Amino acid sequence: MHIYAFGSVCRGDVSLTSDIDLLAIVDGHDGRFNADDYSIYSYQRIQQIWDEGNPFAWHLASESRLLFASDQADYLKSLNEPRRYKKAAEDCERFFSLFIEAKGSLETNTATLAFDLSMVFLAIRNFATCFSLGCLQTPDFSRKSAIRIGRYSLPIEQKAFDTLERARILCTRGIGLPINAHEASFVIERFPNIESWMDRLLKEVKH
Repeated sequence: MHIYAFGSVCRGDVSLTSDIDLLAIVDGHDGRFNADDYSIYSYQRIQQIWDEGNPFAWHLASESRLLFASDQADYLKSLNEPRRYKKAAEDCERFFSLFIEAKGSLETNTATLAFDLSMVFLAIRNFATCFSLGCLQTPDFSRKSAIRIGRYSLPIEQKAFDTLERARILCTRGIGLPINAHEASFVIERFPNIESWMDRLLKEVKH
């Protein structure tokens, strides 16, 4: 069994709203680990994502720290570097579609306002992470990846980005103030900018 911390706690940019990401690598079912607290992977699955060059494998390879090893060995480090990431265009298209879907939902129904804004945040964050991993020398796996990739960053006011991030935290962890109609409108008015940014980076990643 191997237990790792990864993400913001390893990057050193923990904030009051950061969660502590933990990974448990186990053989078969282990009732000591709760899926609400740990990302739980088998050794076989970890090897698969390494062989696939999966973004999560790169995330772990770049930003993880061993907390416990039943064999005293750093298992992830022994795997060396994951294979080259080749699905940037495919993954960016998938997250572009997620954005379009959430945008469409917001245009027809405001009953799921916070959830849809949360999905928009997830889409732009993962889009930026996949783009940075596929096209830039330094990938960004942080929650703020969309506004931290230099000249490719999402051109959006901090206020709008903060509202989207708040919606994500509200929906995933149930903490934070609700999103009011004025805040939502301010963000929705920026959707053309988001769509244009994604479209531009998609062309770049396909080039």
